[in-house]
Amino acid sequence: MKLYDFPGVPNPRRLNIFLAEKGLDFSRTHVDLLKGEQLAEDFRSKSPNCDVPVLELDDGTCISQTNAICRYLEALHPEPPLYGRNPREIGLVEMWNNICFTNGFQAVADLFRNGPDWFEGRALIGPHNYNKIPELVERGRLRINNFYSDADRHLNNQDYFVDGYFSVADITALVTVDFCIWAGMPAPTSYKSLLNWHSRVSERPSIRENS
Repeated sequence: MKLYDFPGVPNPRRLNIFLAEKGLDFSRTHVDLLKGEQLAEDFRSKSPNCDVPVLELDDGTCISQTNAICRYLEALHPEPPLYGRNPREIGLVEMWNNICFTNGFQAVADLFRNGPDWFEGRALIGPHNYNKIPELVERGRLRINNFYSDADRHLNNQDYFVDGYFSVADITALVTVDFCIWAGMPAPTSYKSLLNWHSRVSERPSIRENS
């Protein structure tokens, strides 16, 4: 298998933390998003949405989208389980992973992509161009604050997002919080449960290797 990767940016980072937790590694091809290499026609044949990461299987099948790749690898390498250890946990991990991605990750992406001048005319990932919507910057800030508040409330007296064990929900939440910091919106110091969780999980070897 081969991984098309651009380390350091949020979605590839989510996958790389997942791989480190699983103890997996693959041959890698670097796709430079800053140079627009993801838009090249030969890469688009591998990734219809022109994004990374992409996992190319030995038979030539290409899987894009971070969660899809993680799901495939979880089925192939179930230990350690990162999507839940029983049906109840699988449901809860999926729930919190989606909440963190929708309410947090997408919010900071809106703020980030609709603000900086270098995204003019390309406000979204993918092969299609869109004009920026400045209103989404302020809306993104409001959504991020709500994400912080909700996560802090949920993490009160909890070590992790689901049942006291580290899962993909924690990976998505951790990368989201760091993405927010990168975008200039760190969590307020009043959210002690969230900040304590963030400090604790940031010490995991998988995360320190991919920071």
